[in-house]
Amino acid sequence: MADQTQSYANHVRWDPTFHFLMVPVSALMAVFFVRDAIRSSTPRNLLFAFAAIVAVVAVFKIRLYALKVQDRLIRLEERLRLMQLLPAEKHARIAELRPRQLVALRFACDAEVAALAERCWNEKLEPKQIKQAIKEWRADFFRV
Repeated sequence: MADQTQSYANHVRWDPTFHFLMVPVSALMAVFFVRDAIRSSTPRNLLFAFAAIVAVVAVFKIRLYALKVQDRLIRLEERLRLMQLLPAEKHARIAELRPRQLVALRFACDAEVAALAERCWNEKLEPKQIKQAIKEWRADFFRV
């Protein structure tokens, strides 16, 4: 993986187990059991429908918790990297960067990150704009 290049066009990661197994199976299960509960509202069907809905919610919550932890680590890494790469007079401004901006800045190479951070402060760039502005990508193949 490390020898692959990454860009805005191909940076999205798909987790096959989550995207192609857990989500569709839990969604189909919920549709099936909710449909049965609507057709025949027995206590058993209502319980299965409720359990299926809980399963769908659990699948997404588990995924979101993992993403939040990854985002927290990325933000910490990016703050440390900016402290090393920016001049001392800019260090206080690092706190002005929004979490989503820091997460997007991780793709910018060391040579570009200072200019992009400046643009974030001045132009209030959104993550998509930050990623599109990157010329030389610093690949991140670890985030899922």
